[in-house]
Amino acid sequence: MILFEKYGQHQPLNRQSERYTREGIDLSVSTLADQVGGCAALLRPIYELIHAHVFAGARVHGDETTVPVLAKHQCRKGRLWTYVRDDKPFAGPAPPAAVFFYSRDRTAEHPERHLAGYAGILQADAYAGFNRLYDANREPGPIIQASCWAHGRRKFFELADVAAKARGALSVLAPLAVEAVKHIDAIFDIEREINGRSIEERLTVRRERVTPLVAELESWMRAQRAKLSRHSDVGKAMDYMLKRRDTFARFLADGRICLTNNAAERALRGIALGRKSWLFAGSDRGGERAAVMYTLLQTARLNDVDPQAWLADVLARINDHNIQRLDQLLPWNWKTDTAKLAA
Repeated sequence: MILFEKYGQHQPLNRQSERYTREGIDLSVSTLADQVGGCAALLRPIYELIHAHVFAGARVHGDETTVPVLAKHQCRKGRLWTYVRDDKPFAGPAPPAAVFFYSRDRTAEHPERHLAGYAGILQADAYAGFNRLYDANREPGPIIQASCWAHGRRKFFELADVAAKARGALSVLAPLAVEAVKHIDAIFDIEREINGRSIEERLTVRRERVTPLVAELESWMRAQRAKLSRHSDVGKAMDYMLKRRDTFARFLADGRICLTNNAAERALRGIALGRKSWLFAGSDRGGERAAVMYTLLQTARLNDVDPQAWLADVLARINDHNIQRLDQLLPWNWKTDTAKLAA
């Protein structure tokens, strides 16, 4: 319950301690912190199994977000990274999972370490720290870059936000940005139709209906870009996609690739919401514990498993469980076993 409240409901330990005190239960923050640390260490083997499962996938989504970390004079800006394996969009049979990592900063060495043994498709934003991963001479092989259309569209969408213009938050509404959003939305509409279909079906639809739209969008952007100043905001939004034309178009030739990196952004959403509640991590060790717990809870949610019920059962059984059969406690296997027992 303490773990789920802290990492699943964003209730820091001091608030939990105060609530228990009001109920006549004396649990200090230090006692709760010891319990969290002990559980994170106990559950680490399951974290490692999820880690291996995620990077066994042919395609992963990657992203990161800031985590303020308490320091001597002021909070430092640490990072929580996530990599998500979700094969459902192309009807893959493997269960979805997300693995998290903590780091003290945002330097390129961190994703390079996380993905050291991986050689597949990485769906991510245009963060320069990933660049060396795409090197053709990289060992054990180059990672294939697939750009996120949601990131590309967002730059136009902000310039075409009618509501923001009405509020006065946007000085000028850009007609070209509105037109670009219409072009991109037509591609998104078709992609929603084929979500969950097989790789072959997705490729067929993309060849017949999406490829002409992408070619039309590129031609239109190149024609309009030639008329714009290099300092134009709309021009910069066009440059973002045109300079990465190959990685944006990669989904047309590979049915496994999604149009967006939203799977990773959804995995990070809880952290973004939680920051307003818990404000900061107490230390680097606290950040590392958070990475373990977010991995477990988010993977449980991705598999439609109640995270608190799963944690309660696993913590009760793991000490006596055969280590050679630890995979039985993974959320997707636990869910099946629990259903069998209920039947």
